Amino acid sequence: MMKNTFKNLGLATLIALFTFSFTPLQAAKKDIKTTTSSVVWKGYKVTGAHQGTIALKSGSLEFDGEKLTGGSFIMDMSSINNTDMEGEYKGKLEGHLKSDDFFGVATHPTATLNFKKVKMTGKNSYKVTADLTIKGITNSIQFELSVYGNKANASLKIDRTKFDVRYGSTSFFDGLKDKAIYDEFDLIADLEF
Repeated sequence: MMKNTFKNLGLATLIALFTFSFTPLQAAKKDIKTTTSSVVWKGYKVTGAHQGTIALKSGSLEFDGEKLTGGSFIMDMSSINNTDMEGEYKGKLEGHLKSDDFFGVATHPTATLNFKKVKMTGKNSYKVTADLTIKGITNSIQFELSVYGNKANASLKIDRTKFDVRYGSTSFFDGLKDKAIYDEFDLIADLEF
């Protein structure tokens, strides 16, 4: 009787070890720390450039073990801030960026980024295909993202005209000369989770 109990206990232990050894790691969703993460925007015009920040309202990255598998972010468009000017001109630029000429923040207070495909390209690097929604318009974009420990960073180049942000674009308006604003702008994200 005791011999059978030991056999059954031994068999149960072997089954448990075998099961746990071959069970895939569970996917983990890691929330972005919005207070220690940053998103910097850079816009370019014929006569120079401007830059500033946009606050993340929320965000998360998804992992299967150590491998990035997904992510999603919500940006607070009402937080658009200019960091290279001061005083009256800073206020005017921020107001203009929030107006319907640009991002129409009163109607569209958030922008979203949802990962659709993540492909590992190196030990810590990934090529991400995601849906970006600005002003209620969604387009697919691709960018490189790197993950190191509990930090990630990415640089995105976005064609604003695909999101009906046409003000000052030579793609839509002639004769702008030195008032022209380039169609593409950059977002640089430094994330902590």
